[in-house]
Amino acid sequence: MKKFPDSFLWGGATAANQIEGGWNLGGKGWSVSDTAKAHFDLDVKNYTGHNIVTTEDIRYAIAHPEDVVNYPKRHGSDFYHHYKEDIALMAEMGFKVFRMSIAWSRIFPNADDTQPNEEGLKFYDAIFDELLKYNIQPLVTMSHYEPPLNLVLNYDGWYSRETIEFFTKYVRTICSRYRDKVKYWLTFNEIDSIIRHPYTTGALVEDRFPGKNFEEVCYQAMHHQFVASALATKICHEIIPDSKVGCMITKLAYYPYSCKPEDILKAQQYMRNIYAYSDTQVFGEYSPYLLSYYKNHGINIVKQDGDDEIMKNHPVDFVSFSYYMSSCVAENDCGLKKTSGNTVFALKNPYLESSDWGWQIDPIGLRVSLVDLYDRYRKPLFIVENGLGAKDVLENGKVHDSYRIDYYQKHFSCMLDAIIDDGIELMGYTSWACIDLISESTKQMSKRYGYIYVDADDYGNGTYKRYRKDSFYWYKKVIENNSLEFMEDVNRIENHAAN
Repeated sequence: MKKFPDSFLWGGATAANQIEGGWNLGGKGWSVSDTAKAHFDLDVKNYTGHNIVTTEDIRYAIAHPEDVVNYPKRHGSDFYHHYKEDIALMAEMGFKVFRMSIAWSRIFPNADDTQPNEEGLKFYDAIFDELLKYNIQPLVTMSHYEPPLNLVLNYDGWYSRETIEFFTKYVRTICSRYRDKVKYWLTFNEIDSIIRHPYTTGALVEDRFPGKNFEEVCYQAMHHQFVASALATKICHEIIPDSKVGCMITKLAYYPYSCKPEDILKAQQYMRNIYAYSDTQVFGEYSPYLLSYYKNHGINIVKQDGDDEIMKNHPVDFVSFSYYMSSCVAENDCGLKKTSGNTVFALKNPYLESSDWGWQIDPIGLRVSLVDLYDRYRKPLFIVENGLGAKDVLENGKVHDSYRIDYYQKHFSCMLDAIIDDGIELMGYTSWACIDLISESTKQMSKRYGYIYVDADDYGNGTYKRYRKDSFYWYKKVIENNSLEFMEDVNRIENHAAN
């Protein structure tokens, strides 16, 4: 029987800004995500322009604190009030791990506060205690698209060197507080994303940097995050000696559209860009790709004495990543069909099916990604985001999501092949998301990922009651068997009945 390793960590993933709600409760301060507006007028298959935020947009959001329709992350899935129920459902599925994030502004409401918010600390104490009651290990992301808004308004976000000090104070606080409760940590969610959506990742707004090259601003902010990530790893190891700290990247996969050498070179260049950010956190130094890019584009990164040593001396213990889909690239894409995807709008692969949102479904691409990452780094890997956003229908308290089961079955099969046939060291898997929440890209609840259905629509209407989908019971069987062998038994029974 082909099985996953006995120590394999099965679970699910969420982020505080997309699931918690309670955005103005418990002493929490404003975060950038509380001002992230939904754009219901945009085509979800070409959702361009949604990451552009201005100072005027922020002022409007602050002036309308009662608006939870246009700012759906303010209500999320109301995990703030449902966490015990939700964690009990995770335990029923057999979760070994739950990936979540701590909202920085729930601990230090303005980032520069002299003392942490005790009510916020107690909230996460309660969550960790509930998880550990069921023997579910927390996997905690320190920063996941929710810097405190005060960093935007008064400190130029992560462009400001002071933000490193605020962040490390926050890290020291949570590591000290939860030293006996949390062993697995991630520093920054998709640290590479600061280039694509600088507001939610880096607390950066272009109109607040007049006369500056905003691309250079973003890369300077990323440098500060690289240093902060290394310092966070150092702090975590000092306070929690047996802790494991990982980086997290957006693992996009690009194929050449044809066998033309020009297309192959283009795909290689795209992939070098993908790996450049994890290279820096794993190897502790900038990749040749990034250094060349800076030189060729006139980007000047200001470092302080000791930055290089900090990065070199405190690399991450493992590499985690998100994987949802793959795309194609060509030197000349004129006349070729394009489709949307995770953070990209790229060439459509004619050999792949697509989700309702245009994201191409490619299980083999996950295996390719695992092999490429492990061969490159020789460090344990952790898939911390992977899943299918779909238009689920609730009928008579049930959701029949066979399409989601099919998606996971194919991806899990490729994971197993990567472990057994390719020799990959894979720590675990947390699907995105284990429970319906507000999607990051389109800010929709109707783009549902979970095994658990949340009765709420895109505008915040609903009972917020939880329902188990068919995939809930299927995933429970996967975890229980630690394999996909039970699927063969099911197929044999179905084929026998059909005959």
